[in-house]
Amino acid sequence: MIITEKENERLPYLRDKTSRLTTKPGCYIMKNKDLKIIYIGKAKNLKNRVSSYFRPWQDHLPKVWKMVSNVYDYDFIVTDSEFEALVLECSLIKQYTPKYNILLKDDKGYSYIRVTNEPYPRLQAVLQKYDDGARYIGPYTSSYAVKQAVEEANRVFMLPTCTRKFPQDIRKQRPCLNYHIKQCMGVCTGKISDKEYNEIVSQAIDYIKNGSEQSVERMTEEMYKAAEAMNFELAARLRDRIAAITKASESQKIIDEHIKNCDIAAIAQNGENACASIIMYRGGRLFDKASFFLGDTDDQDKMYSDFLIQYYSSKDDIPHDILLETDFSERDLVAKYLSDKSSHTVRLAVPQRGQLLKLTALAKSNAAEYLSIKVGRTSREIIALEELAKALGLPKTPKYIECYDISNLASADMVAGMVVFENGRPCKKNYKRFSIKTVEEQNDYACMAEVLERRFRNYFEKTDEGFSTLPDLILLDGGNGHVNAVAPVLERMGIDCPLFGLVKDSKHRTRAVATGGGEISLTKARSAFNLVTSIQDEVHRYAITYQAKKHKKTSFGLQLTKIRGIGEKKAQKLITEFKTKDNLKQASAEELAKCAGISPDAAKELEELIKEL
Repeated sequence: MIITEKENERLPYLRDKTSRLTTKPGCYIMKNKDLKIIYIGKAKNLKNRVSSYFRPWQDHLPKVWKMVSNVYDYDFIVTDSEFEALVLECSLIKQYTPKYNILLKDDKGYSYIRVTNEPYPRLQAVLQKYDDGARYIGPYTSSYAVKQAVEEANRVFMLPTCTRKFPQDIRKQRPCLNYHIKQCMGVCTGKISDKEYNEIVSQAIDYIKNGSEQSVERMTEEMYKAAEAMNFELAARLRDRIAAITKASESQKIIDEHIKNCDIAAIAQNGENACASIIMYRGGRLFDKASFFLGDTDDQDKMYSDFLIQYYSSKDDIPHDILLETDFSERDLVAKYLSDKSSHTVRLAVPQRGQLLKLTALAKSNAAEYLSIKVGRTSREIIALEELAKALGLPKTPKYIECYDISNLASADMVAGMVVFENGRPCKKNYKRFSIKTVEEQNDYACMAEVLERRFRNYFEKTDEGFSTLPDLILLDGGNGHVNAVAPVLERMGIDCPLFGLVKDSKHRTRAVATGGGEISLTKARSAFNLVTSIQDEVHRYAITYQAKKHKKTSFGLQLTKIRGIGEKKAQKLITEFKTKDNLKQASAEELAKCAGISPDAAKELEELIKEL
């Protein structure tokens, strides 16, 4: 979005002031008409950075555009280095809390693990403590960690999570699916005594409190004692439980003895919104999680830098290691700031494989889930769009995607379909169909170029509301040839929009994305691949359905021309007037004669032919 004097009449003054600004590092302080501070930023070169806000041609993200449109004046503070500017920026933001800076507020509360007071107790994660006779473990500062720990313990020890009451409901119904897939021990079968069940619950609580290694050690001692006492049935049950814990510890992300103190950070974006999540490990256990709504999206580098600085500026406990799901340009600068603040070395790393990579995916998933609540989209849709933007090197997450496909039968009935996906979902009200007008012989490249030119001519002429939105991404069902045929059209019309083709394999399945000069594989970005495949399948369905409908209509029109006195134009007039074959069959000879302008005898012959078709 380009800022003009219409949005901010102070732009000439601001540009003139900036032209005399120093090129040294420092902080700039943006103010509105009431001279209230609305944004604080840092710069390696004050003149270059501040100038970028007020250039006539500068294309801003929506958040920056809103901020710049409200700038009345600005101050600046010169520093000796970019690092000093970073420290000063952090201090000023904490002091003034400007509207357009990231200001973090999380959803903190206390949580408990509830062990119900009944013959067959259940483990539950709850937010409040009641005087109900149940046993409560806690409080814990993280509801997320409590919920994850309870779910893990219930799964590992196969505790029931259904709504049945025991012992009342024992043997009254058949076991549920969880029993058959070995996710529940099957108390309802009557094979588990209350004493044995309570021992298992005690082991589950011990597992939650002390972790898998200590639990396995204690249970191994019990197993050996049972074996020595010739109680082989108990020893076998303990052996199976140890095996279950060991297996679970290989995949679960709640307890990991090898990760002592570490934070994992990730940011999820959707359109103009962004959320961040921090997952904290302390002493080898998932200790806490915090999620923050960052508001309008900004440049990715700046979002990561601002978020990490703001989050840790108020923290006394900064771990030695912080894992990130993606890199950003100011990583070393932020690491230096955090190291100075905590008085120990802080390492910012981007894992590429193994368990640590899984943890960054977990943080990303949490950020996406938190954002999905805000924007009304699923976390899967949010992650798919982010993966697609990253794979294609897009400047922002594509909120509005258009995809085109050509369909024909040789040189007959050539058509095109345009489908729209908004925020990862089909937006069918904006779908469009095109009949090819300027291409007479089969030429998919020329047809695609015609369709895109007509689409953006409508955009400039504003003749159709469905064409009024400029897409964030254009996809063409075809390879490099289609991209190369359309790119000059967009350039000539002044349309600056990412353009890619969708390449299929011999079985007509999505294989890769064409750039015009090569291909990009999406095999490692599974969510993005699934999204692109669904878009390609949808545009193909839409285009081929329209082509079949048009061909059927054309074939019917050709049948009508068999009647003496009816040519292509009169046949088309009849089809246009009556719209459907059923309407034509119900029309009288007089109505047909009046519409087509033919004799009564020809109309009678036409009426009989239509009834036979």
